[in-house]
Amino acid sequence: MTLFSLPPVHLARRAALPLALLLTVSGCSLLSSKPTPGHSAYQAEQFQPNENFSRLFDASAETTCEAARRALLSQGYVITQAKPTSINGQKSFQPDGDTHLEITFTIVCVPDGRDKNIATAYVTAQQDRFAVKKSSSATSVGVSAIGSISLPLSSTQDSMVKVGSETILAATFYDRFFGLVSREVKDLP
Repeated sequence: MTLFSLPPVHLARRAALPLALLLTVSGCSLLSSKPTPGHSAYQAEQFQPNENFSRLFDASAETTCEAARRALLSQGYVITQAKPTSINGQKSFQPDGDTHLEITFTIVCVPDGRDKNIATAYVTAQQDRFAVKKSSSATSVGVSAIGSISLPLSSTQDSMVKVGSETILAATFYDRFFGLVSREVKDLP
C-alpha cells in the first residue's frame, strides 16, 4: 500500500505527527531560553507596598527634609541640591586604586495628614561603580630644518569609566539612614 492510497484521515495523521513534534521542540526551546539582558529588571518589579524606601515622620515636610539634609552632611555626603522638600546628596569611595564608587541619595518629603503636620520621606540611594581604563595615544613630530624625521611619542592616559549602576535595595541600609533622620528631627525646633 502506498502513501497516496491511504484515506485522507491517515494522511492528516501522518502530517500532524511531525508538525506536533516540531511545535513541541520549539516550545521547549522557547521556555528554556534565557531572558534578554536588560529586560529582566522590569519583569521582576512587583510594585507592592514596601517600607524600605519611605517612612512617616512626626514633623512637617520641610523639617523632615532638613533633618535628612543634616543626616547626610553628618556622614560626609556632599549636598548637590537642596530644596525645602527635596534633597540630593553624594559621597565617593575608593576601595582600591582601580575602583571608584559613588552613592547618590534622592530624598523627597511629602506632607501627610489633615493639617499637613506629618510627612513621609521617600528615599532612594544609587551606587555607581567606576573603573580605571587605560588608553594609549601616539603622536609623531617632524623637524623641518633637518628633514623629515619623525619621532614617535606615546603616552598613556587613565580615565574613570562607569561600569555599573544599581539602586541599593538593602532594608538595613535604609533603616540606619531613617534612624539617623529620626534623631535629627527630634533635635530640630
